[in-house]
Amino acid sequence: VFDKFTDYLSSSDTEGLLSLYEAAHARIHGEGILEEAVAFTTHHLTRVLQQLESPLKEKVKRALEQALHRGVPIIETRFYLSLYERDESRDELLLKLAKYNFSFLQNLYRKELCQVSRWWNNFDLKTKLPYARDRLIECYLWGVSIHFEPQYSDVRIAVAKSMQMVSTMDDTYDNYATLEEADLLTEVLERWDINKIDRLPDYMKIFYRFVMSIYEDYEREAAKQGKSFAVPYFRETVKQLGRAYNQELKWVMEREMPTFEEYFKNSVITSCIYVMFTALVPGMKSVTKETIDWLLSEPNIVISTARMGRHLEDLGSHERENKGGKMLTVVDCYMQQHGASKQETLAKFAELVEDGWKNVNTEWVATTSVAKEMVEQLLNYARIAEVTYKNSEDNYTNPDKVLGPQIAAPFVDPVVI
Repeated sequence: VFDKFTDYLSSSDTEGLLSLYEAAHARIHGEGILEEAVAFTTHHLTRVLQQLESPLKEKVKRALEQALHRGVPIIETRFYLSLYERDESRDELLLKLAKYNFSFLQNLYRKELCQVSRWWNNFDLKTKLPYARDRLIECYLWGVSIHFEPQYSDVRIAVAKSMQMVSTMDDTYDNYATLEEADLLTEVLERWDINKIDRLPDYMKIFYRFVMSIYEDYEREAAKQGKSFAVPYFRETVKQLGRAYNQELKWVMEREMPTFEEYFKNSVITSCIYVMFTALVPGMKSVTKETIDWLLSEPNIVISTARMGRHLEDLGSHERENKGGKMLTVVDCYMQQHGASKQETLAKFAELVEDGWKNVNTEWVATTSVAKEMVEQLLNYARIAEVTYKNSEDNYTNPDKVLGPQIAAPFVDPVVI
C-alpha cells in the first residue's frame, strides 16, 4: 500500500508529499514505514523544489530546512502568515484576524523584552564579567519558545532570567575559573549564605550576588502567586547545577576521561532543564508541588528531552569547547571509549538526536500523569534546542547567522495589516 501511495505522490502531488514529510517527523520507534517516508519525501521534494512556483516553493524550502513539528510554534506562525497571504485560496477574514493576533503578541513581547532588558542592564555584568556571554535576547527567545501565549508573560520573563543566570554560571566554570576557585564557588553555593562570599575572588562575588538577587526575586514572586512551595526546589536545582558544572571542570582540568555514560548522567543536569522548569513555576497556575516532584523524579520524557538537548548542544559546541585540543569534550569521551573517529562520533551523535526525537514524541503522547501544558513545555524545550543548535552549530554563542532571523520573526518583523 505504501509503495503504491508513494508512486502516486512522487509523480503528481507536491502538497501531498509535503504533508507526508511533515507528518513523518512525529514518528516514534518501530515506525519503519515513516522512516522510509522521510527519506522518500525529502528526496522528491528536493528534486522538484526549483520547479515549483511561489508560495509553494517557499513552503517546501522552509520545510526542508525546518520540519514544522520540530520548529518553534511562534516562529513558524510568522513564516506561515507571509505564505498564507499569497495563497489564492486564502480566507481574507481569517488572515486579518491572524495578523491582528500576531501583532498583539509582538507588541507584548517587545514590552516584556524592555522589562527584562532593564533588569539585566541594572547588573552591568557586560562590564563587570566580560568573559560571560551577553545573550539576554536569545534567552528571552527560549522563554517565548516554551510558552508563546499572552497569559504566560511571567513564564517567559522567568525563563529569560534563569537562562541568562545559567549561561553566566556556565561561562564562569567553563571559561574563566580555576579549579580551586570553582571548588570554592560550589562550596559557597551549597551553603547558600550571602555572608560567606568573603572567601570568593571579586568576580565571583559579583556573580554570586547576581544569583542571590534572582533567588530573592523568585521568593517574592512565588509568595505573591501562592507558590512558596517551589522556593526550596529552585534553590536546590541551582546548587545541583553548580555541582555538575564543577564535575565537568574537574574532568577537563585533571584530564580524567569519564565514560560516555558517566558524562550523560551529569549532562542531564547541565542541560539546565531542572533549573529552567522550576524557575517558571510561579507563572504556571496548574503547577503544584506534586508536579515538581514528578519533574525531579526523572520521568522518561524529562530524561529524553534533556539528553536530546545535550546531544544537540554537544554537536554544536564541541569545536568551541575543545579549544584547539586543549580541553576534553564529550566527543573526546566517545572517541576514546569506542575507538571511533571524529566523523563516526559526530554521525553517532546525529543518530542519537533522531532517537531522542522518537523518545520525546512517544512520551509526548503517552505522558498523562501531569497537566498537558507541562508536557507541551518539554516538547517546546526540544524544539528551541533544535533551532539553537541547528546544523550542528553553536548558534547561541554565535547567533547572527541562524538565531538572528529567528529573533527577528517574532520580535522585529512587522505584520502589515
